[in-house]
Amino acid sequence: MKKNTSLLSGALLAALVGLLACSPARSVSTSTDVSPASSSPAPKRLVAGIMGDPPTLRNTVHATGGSGSTPGLDAGEDMLNVGLTTLDNRGVLLPRLVEAVPTVENGLWRVFSDGRMETSWKIRTGAQWHDGAAFTAQDLAFTLRVGQDRDLALFRDSIYDSIETLDAQGPHTLVVKWRAPFIEADRLFGTGTTSVPIPWHLLDQPYTEDKANFPLLPFWGSEFTGTGPFRLKEFVRSSHLVLTANDRYVLGRPKIDEVEVKFIPDSSTLVANLLAGSVELTLGRNLSLDQALQVRDDWKDGRIEAGPTNWIAIYPQFVNPTPSVIGDARFRRAMLHALDRQTLGETLQGGYGSVAHSIQIPDSSDYRVVSDGIVRYEYDTGRAARLLDELGFTRGVDQLLRDVGGQRLSVELRNTGLDIEIKTSLAVADYWQRSGVATEPMPVPPQRARDREYRATYPAFELVGNPNNLASLARLRTSQVPFPENNFTGLNRARYSSPDLDALLEAYFTTIPMPARTALLSQIVRHISDQVVWMGLYDRVDPAMIGNRVWGVTPRTQDATQGWNAQEWELK
Repeated sequence: MKKNTSLLSGALLAALVGLLACSPARSVSTSTDVSPASSSPAPKRLVAGIMGDPPTLRNTVHATGGSGSTPGLDAGEDMLNVGLTTLDNRGVLLPRLVEAVPTVENGLWRVFSDGRMETSWKIRTGAQWHDGAAFTAQDLAFTLRVGQDRDLALFRDSIYDSIETLDAQGPHTLVVKWRAPFIEADRLFGTGTTSVPIPWHLLDQPYTEDKANFPLLPFWGSEFTGTGPFRLKEFVRSSHLVLTANDRYVLGRPKIDEVEVKFIPDSSTLVANLLAGSVELTLGRNLSLDQALQVRDDWKDGRIEAGPTNWIAIYPQFVNPTPSVIGDARFRRAMLHALDRQTLGETLQGGYGSVAHSIQIPDSSDYRVVSDGIVRYEYDTGRAARLLDELGFTRGVDQLLRDVGGQRLSVELRNTGLDIEIKTSLAVADYWQRSGVATEPMPVPPQRARDREYRATYPAFELVGNPNNLASLARLRTSQVPFPENNFTGLNRARYSSPDLDALLEAYFTTIPMPARTALLSQIVRHISDQVVWMGLYDRVDPAMIGNRVWGVTPRTQDATQGWNAQEWELK
């Protein structure tokens, strides 16, 4: 492999998008003796920083660059290679290379009586690759072909498993037939997914002739060609990446001319670059929130913006909990009422955290629609005490609760040992202790972090940061409960099981018309909050350091990368 055929995380791509620092524009002189070159404004240029040395320009290719994505490059492929659609920072799916997102209402998403589906896509006129080749349905057929190749697992996406056939009806129209209802069918070939399109005209021959080396092609590094608002100009491993505005971008040329992304090895160096003015934007997961807050007061040329990326939640144990009262919803409600979650979030998230009353983040597009179904547990120590009284507990002389047999009420609060989880666990333990519940924070020993049985059979509560997007609802199915019979491999962390919730989840994940699906979501949210299945504490945020000249950039969220609107970024 050549020296410059480095591979970089596709998540990096969208992160790159936040990188545009521009030079001050020179005023245009009207003098007749000024040369044409001097009358042109200087190009708008932005310099961004990410921590790490990205190995590839696609997040599915780690064969030569190590496993996992590089920190800071997890923003998606919005900048170099957009898909048919992309999610904005509120979770709304937007069309990119196609004219419209398929919906039942616009007739592009059809559901048949036998349960099968059909989605139709119309490619925008003028959509093309960076080298000028037209973007066509043949590219999508090729992307599916590679993605369904079991010899190339790095390119696979679970969405492919639901596809029955793909019919290219001319160069600009694609009809996809689905074996069964699948609510994320509209994200097929979308930005940020493994199914983001790849060019048939450049990759068909190397794929056909040497499939084994397909993930190692220079294409994934120095020769990358995409469809996004920026083109690859330069990619130097362990140094930087330079992107230039794509004049042919189907949604219009970006407002910023050039982006340089510096690969910075550690946070202290990144901070130094920010304070020196040599970097105006951070991309993806870079500085921790604590580090960003420390920089904030000294950084006069920029600001912090933060977006929710997951939540910190407590998961009660529903299988043989110790003590058994954890199985009573009244006890779990009391434990939430005993917590000042507003103060927790504000304190531990630098004022950016919000109370996680529900799996949905308040800024999400469907939160308002289902918010009436959410059962909220405000900070109310009196209400917590009354619920504990109902359960028969009384305070001893040490102010700790005891049951009717005189046994002290105590719980273990396990966490995975991350700094934010340890801090939160200590605060939660203090609140619960004041309510009379003896609480012992317990980090998972490093040597047992991958012990599935140990992780699944915690006695009382586990506090951990976890995804809280709508897709994570699938984890609540009874089929996902970790048991000895499935070698403790399920994703249902709380080991909760309910036939009623199973029925709601099955209906939700197979209902396509949005009004009916939203009504089911409202019922699911109510069930989870009423039964206190998941005890959300606060929404965790990731910071973005944004220079004062940079406008239009949003921080990454659980749904969107920073680059979802890259063509609209501007330098003031």
